[in-house]
Parts: sequence; structure tokens; C-alpha cells
Amino acid sequence: MAASLDIPRLIGHRGGGTLAPENTLAGLRAAARLGYRGVEFDVMLSADGTPVLIHDETLDRTTSGRGSVAETPDAVLLELDAGSGFDPAFAAERIPTLAAAAALCHQLRLWANVEIKPAAGHDARTGDVVARVVRNLWLGHRPPLLSSFSAEALTAARETAPELPRGLLVEAIPADWREQMRRLQCVSIHCNAASVSPEQIKAVVDSGVAAICYTVNDVALGTSFMAAGAAIITDRLDLFQPS
Repeated sequence: MAASLDIPRLIGHRGGGTLAPENTLAGLRAAARLGYRGVEFDVMLSADGTPVLIHDETLDRTTSGRGSVAETPDAVLLELDAGSGFDPAFAAERIPTLAAAAALCHQLRLWANVEIKPAAGHDARTGDVVARVVRNLWLGHRPPLLSSFSAEALTAARETAPELPRGLLVEAIPADWREQMRRLQCVSIHCNAASVSPEQIKAVVDSGVAAICYTVNDVALGTSFMAAGAAIITDRLDLFQPS
């Protein structure tokens, strides 16, 4: 099913995985250099409502800033150092806007899995804004796959841009996964590789639903999931050979 949606079998986690600072343009470039055709990254809204690439609700772990992403204006947010904490060689890296990431994906011919990552209380707004911005930024290009753990964000994205494919993010596959997929009109389910088996994944794929497993950093495990029909998201881009 991943093939019918043209989902690459190997996807770089948060851009370049362990090769570059997460959710940065440097990460996208690192994935492309290794021949990867697909990347995954997280998108949250700034205080100004701008979609930017960052995973945490706070700035502290991955940038030189402090405090809440949702309460930080662009004038401050976009000037923060988002690379030195990974390695001083990446001191020039900044938090990218979704617009900048889209432009680079087009340039590098990278397919994208855009995870809608709302800050607490911003689920619907984030889903709406990200879907609207993605629809405009990818106009004329193969659209990315929007995914989220938030049903509210996915519902808002569907209402704003129903033509964009959506994926449901879960830890383990819930008993009512088919019902959730139908309700949210999702085309893929994204599972924690530590919480599912290749047999479960094969059953999902055989039912006509695309499966993506995260975060797979072991070659044998990745091979077994791909043999079951899943795509995998990995931090260890150096361990897998993209086709």
C-alpha cells in the first residue's frame, strides 16, 4: 500500500536523523545527500501563527532559546540557534519555517511526511493552518502526507484541505483502528516500532491501509517491517540503503 501512495520505503526522522540537528534544513540536505527520497518533520505554530519545524512545545532542548514555542514571536524564534546543541559546526542553523522547508523539499525532490504537532490547546488551529499552508506551498507538486496524534488536528486539516492525504499516528495499533481511520478519513497508520509486530503490520497492509513504522534504528527490524509492507522512519540513515 505504501507503493500505491508512492510513500518512500525509507524516511529520514526529523529530517536527517542522527546526521544533523533535528527539524532543520541541514537535516533535509543530509537525507538527500544519502539518496533518501523521503523525510519526516514536525510542525508547530509560533506566537504569530507561523508554521515552523520543531518537535517540543518548548525551545529549551533543541535551541538557544527558552520558553514556549506558541508564546514566542517570529522575530525572536527565527533568530535562535537551532544547531550548536547538536554540534558547533551547525551554529548557523535556525528554526526553519514550513515555507523554507517546502522550498528545499521541492529543490531536493524530497517527499515529506509533515507531522502536525500542536501545542496544548492549539490542536484545531494548528491542523487548519498547517493544511492551508501545505496546500498552497505544494501546489503543482506531489503533496506531502499530513500526520498527527491529534484527532482534532486531523479533523481540522481534513475540513480545510480534504484533498491532502492524512495519516493517524499511534503508539500501538488500537483495537478500533479501522473505525478511527474511517472517521478521520486517513490513508495511513503510523505505529511505534517498539509496540507492534511485523505480523500486525502485514494485517494492516493486507487490509488496504498504508503502514509506517517509527523509529526503526535496527537493520534486521527494519527489514522485517519492510518485508511486511511498511515504510520505516529512521534516525540511522547511515544504516539503510535507499533504493
